[in-house]
Amino acid sequence: MQKNLPSFTPVYITERGEAVESVRFGAAAIVNSKAEVIAGIGDSQAVTFLRSTAKPFQVMPFLENGGADLYRLSDLEVAVMCSSHSGTDEHVEVIRGIQAKTGVSETELLCGIHYPIDNAIREKMIIDGEEAHPNHHNCSGMHTALVSRENMMEKGGWAENEKVNYTEREHQVQGEILSAVSNMSSLQVKEVKIGVDGCSVPTFGLPLQNAALAYARLCDPENGAVQPGERAAACRLIFTSMTACPEMVAGPGRFDTCLMQAARGGIVSKSGAEGVHAIGLMPGFLEPGSPGIGVFIKISDGDEKGDAGPAVAIALLDALGALDSKMKSDLSSFGPDLPVLNCSNYLVGRGYPIFKLEFVEN
Repeated sequence: MQKNLPSFTPVYITERGEAVESVRFGAAAIVNSKAEVIAGIGDSQAVTFLRSTAKPFQVMPFLENGGADLYRLSDLEVAVMCSSHSGTDEHVEVIRGIQAKTGVSETELLCGIHYPIDNAIREKMIIDGEEAHPNHHNCSGMHTALVSRENMMEKGGWAENEKVNYTEREHQVQGEILSAVSNMSSLQVKEVKIGVDGCSVPTFGLPLQNAALAYARLCDPENGAVQPGERAAACRLIFTSMTACPEMVAGPGRFDTCLMQAARGGIVSKSGAEGVHAIGLMPGFLEPGSPGIGVFIKISDGDEKGDAGPAVAIALLDALGALDSKMKSDLSSFGPDLPVLNCSNYLVGRGYPIFKLEFVEN
């Protein structure tokens, strides 16, 4: 039985020779921290799962309950908790440092195991016959935060009659996270769709506009009227840590890291599986006095190649006036125009965004 499908629109095409070879579809929403819709592409009410773009909100209960101060965590350590890291030696070392401070064992992580995303490290490990471990998993930072939060709750006297893994929807840690997602996106808990992510924790389905609002409020808790004060403080810590340490959030050569480096502390960026991408602009980034802005993009086919999403994001930010000439130059390897090369490295076509950003008159 076919379910109601969202209305996606063409956002990116590839040409080969004299003809269009493929068309990619998607949608996007742009919302400021005052919940005013700025612009959109296609169906901005389309519901999509946040996937790894949820990580800042998944670590929020740990932080707003004093986790960073209790364990004296650095910006590097907070940033890697919000990351989908590449599994570099530096990433693993920082995560091990968090675990040493919090008393969490790598064996407690229920994220699963995969080889590092970083190609060079993955190939070297395989050649050397080295097995991957949970800390190599790109979600291990966030899972360390969740286990740490569970331990904090248990030390505070909380206990369940029957043990439930921290990854389960019924666990109180997940209840706190769902409440944070609901609050930040201005949805009722019952309006948030629930699925299971690749790393076994719940993932959250939201309309694109609400997901964009959550990122706008993350970047601008003051204009977004984020409450309570502990949550607003957690927003500021997350934004500061991610933008100060972009190499922790993704890794060398990856779009999130490169965009935040190019923006020099003014933009937070977090991608997720199946073609989702969240971007937040700090207050005043576009112009003096402007509120924080959240952008949420969905490429409908999941963007397996990872080319359309960054190219669309760059074109969208440029249309907003968020990119100067240096930022465009720094990000040119991600688009908006990309070459199509064949196996002999000959130029045989190009790919580029084709959407028109529709602005809303407020």
